[in-house]
Amino acid sequence: MPPGNHPEASPEDRPEPPHLALRPTESTRPTGATRPTPATDPTDPRAAALDHALLAAERGYPVFPLTRNKLPALRSPHRGHPEVPPCRGECGRLGHGVHDASTDPLTVRRMFAAAPWATGYGLACGRPPHHLIGIDLDTKHGADGLTALRFLAEQHGFPIPPTVTVLTPSGGRHLWLTGPPSPVIANSAGRLAPGIDIRGAGGYLVGPGSLTVHGHYALAPDAPQRPAPVPDALLALLTAPPPSARREPPPGVPPQHAAALVRFVRASPAGQRNARLFWAACRADESGLGQELSARLMEAARHTGLSAQEARATIASAARHRQVGGERQGRAERGIP
Repeated sequence: MPPGNHPEASPEDRPEPPHLALRPTESTRPTGATRPTPATDPTDPRAAALDHALLAAERGYPVFPLTRNKLPALRSPHRGHPEVPPCRGECGRLGHGVHDASTDPLTVRRMFAAAPWATGYGLACGRPPHHLIGIDLDTKHGADGLTALRFLAEQHGFPIPPTVTVLTPSGGRHLWLTGPPSPVIANSAGRLAPGIDIRGAGGYLVGPGSLTVHGHYALAPDAPQRPAPVPDALLALLTAPPPSARREPPPGVPPQHAAALVRFVRASPAGQRNARLFWAACRADESGLGQELSARLMEAARHTGLSAQEARATIASAARHRQVGGERQGRAERGIP
């Protein structure tokens, strides 16, 4: 999508997102903020979740309480007799999941008071003023979301901007980006590439400081404190319509991305050679081109300095890899982390 097609998307036209700090000090508190730093018991995950949620709300991020399973903590008031069409809070009661998310401190406290079991909080994506876009880089089931994002960045020519990064208990990470008010960014799982899930309108991210059954979510210590604007080329990928049908390549002709996979491996910097080779071999295997591309990927890996034995072992590991993603796909499309 050319830059001129979405004037709201230019960084200078978007509201500057707030400085993000879990427990601000005098040096990090934004000018004009007067609320004192809360003194909560750090060993109490419920009090800590409320504390962090209030700080996020203060900075303009709509929040709501979550259980340890990362699900909305308040039960729907319509359970047993669902509304048609579904109610998204128009009834005035709590229990509508991400639609309850608010920046009002009294509302946030009321939600947590109604769900004293909540040990985390969610940040609603796609909501003003920041129109947050969450890039969930997964590492489960052999996926490598960060490598996948680097591949997309090289293939489509956009930078991966330094931005707010939240480390997940499973070893993945969430990148926060700010987007334009329109077009709407939809939730998806693996649509851009395996290992990359998108949280957009109607979805949410688990906030840093939350405790789940798998552990804590925490801000990456070396990451910027403000989310960066989404690059235009990435925004174009996020808003492109899904392909209507998968086209099979002519017999014996690899798909167009095959050459890009080989280039991606050949350009691997030190420290990423095995990860890139494994990721590219998995993508080739998923496309039914594992055997056809094996020799070319091996040659590209040898060019980076990997030994034949290392490259062969990595490609063999990718051939045995089987992505498990059905349940994750359904959850992501509903905006659930």
